[in-house]
Amino acid sequence: MRPTHRKSKRTCEIIKKEEERVRKGFKISLILVITVLVFTASAVVWAFVPKTNLKPSEYNVGTTYELAMKGQKPIVALFYADWCTYCKRFMPKYKILSEVYKNKYNFVMINVENPTYEKLVKDYAISGFPTIYIIDPTIDNRVLLNNALYDDLFKLRVELERYSRIRAMINKWTVNFFNNFFALILVLLLI
Repeated sequence: MRPTHRKSKRTCEIIKKEEERVRKGFKISLILVITVLVFTASAVVWAFVPKTNLKPSEYNVGTTYELAMKGQKPIVALFYADWCTYCKRFMPKYKILSEVYKNKYNFVMINVENPTYEKLVKDYAISGFPTIYIIDPTIDNRVLLNNALYDDLFKLRVELERYSRIRAMINKWTVNFFNNFFALILVLLLI
């Protein structure tokens, strides 16, 4: 009987050591799984949560000033500086406006620190940032939007809608004027 008891005791020690090894392995596996889940969750959050404090130049909004000036649509031009805190805060709103009004306006971002736009910045007398102009190359018009509106997306939309209505009236009057003018010329030629 004695040898059996020793085997049992020895077997129990081996089993205890094995159980302890399994527990350690389980703890390590659990820690690894939790670590992987935390990193995966943070990666998902990082991918889908909007980035904050991006520089304005890190946004992909609109087209170049040169291309927009050749187009037929009015331009919403944002004059900005990358270091400007107000510009950084305004950019999400500007991006939303560019998506909502992409069929009515060309959106342009002009970095005031870019030497290419030095003459343009002086021509528009830009002294604060951000500054927004509605520029209409077809009728040689520019409208400065009051910076008090920049915090309120609704008020900005009201101004863009107002300009769209005014431009539609100007286009209608222009067409009517030319139609009437040519009709008058024809009448005078026939007399």
